[in-house]
Amino acid sequence: MNAENSVMVYIQQSGGKAAEVSLELVSKARELADKLKVGVSAAIFGEKVEGEVGRLSSFGADHVYLVEDPRLKYYTPIPYSKLMIQTVSEKKPQIVLYGATTEGRDIAPRVASNLKVGLTADCTDLQIGDHVQEDKGKSTAREYKDILYQIRPAFGGNIIATIVCPEKKPQMATVREGVMRMAQPDTSRKAEIVRISASFAQNDFPSEIIDRVMEAKTVNLKGAQIIVSGGFGVGSRDNFALIRELAVTLNAEVGGSRAAVDAGFIGKEHQVGQTGTTVRPKLYIACGISGAIQHRAGMDKSSRIIAINTDPEAPIFGIAHYGIVGDLNEVIPRMIKAYKARV
Repeated sequence: MNAENSVMVYIQQSGGKAAEVSLELVSKARELADKLKVGVSAAIFGEKVEGEVGRLSSFGADHVYLVEDPRLKYYTPIPYSKLMIQTVSEKKPQIVLYGATTEGRDIAPRVASNLKVGLTADCTDLQIGDHVQEDKGKSTAREYKDILYQIRPAFGGNIIATIVCPEKKPQMATVREGVMRMAQPDTSRKAEIVRISASFAQNDFPSEIIDRVMEAKTVNLKGAQIIVSGGFGVGSRDNFALIRELAVTLNAEVGGSRAAVDAGFIGKEHQVGQTGTTVRPKLYIACGISGAIQHRAGMDKSSRIIAINTDPEAPIFGIAHYGIVGDLNEVIPRMIKAYKARV
């Protein structure tokens, strides 16, 4: 398949391993590319990263643009941006996707600024469609076919905006972790490796990483099958003990809404929602969470949602599969008792 006009994904890596968000984006790129009838390409830079080509292939990549150099062991902005600008300029993809991580949010605007193209940040959905744009002051209109709809919450999460950048390519977006479903890998797929010839100058490396201190995560919301989340309605940090007790009973992770985090009821690492972690558990139990759109954007793809709230008009009931109108201080102990009795 022709490498030009592809859907390209910037592959974030650490220790030679591609980040999960990058694999999610390759999966989504495959979906978009099939609609456009084009190929999927991936750009990966690092010290020893060729071993990831097979994984990228299995998730849908047709071409993998590769640069290996010991100086690229860790991400630093200048050389990585230079390589990405070179790769995009030479290979001419029509769409480029980045994870909305610290690294992705750093490199994507550098590339967009250099190439003078648009960039939409923190997308929660991507689709292909047509767009009609009226010429200002004229009665004519211009129609664009098969462009990227970049969908994200806007105005503090109060609306969902669809953003298009039809006039210049590539169309670029950063996408939040966890919002795109990772495909089942197909190990029979084989991608073509294309080595990019990089020419670095001494001043391309003005900084050097001497050492990194890695701290293991104590909360794994993305990988949790069951999450019990509390909101501002829990009432206090002490009352979160009840949320934790239910989570322990169900062997679940503990989550929280932004309102609960801002109130100091629970740490930010537990936050679910637009400005927290996007999750897709098999079961999500929302306790004392009203269901603002910012929170729903991070958990509405859960397989089953149970909502507990004293307000029967709470928006969370609009997406819940099961709703319980009641005081969580009464409902949760009953749930724990019933579960233990059944077990």
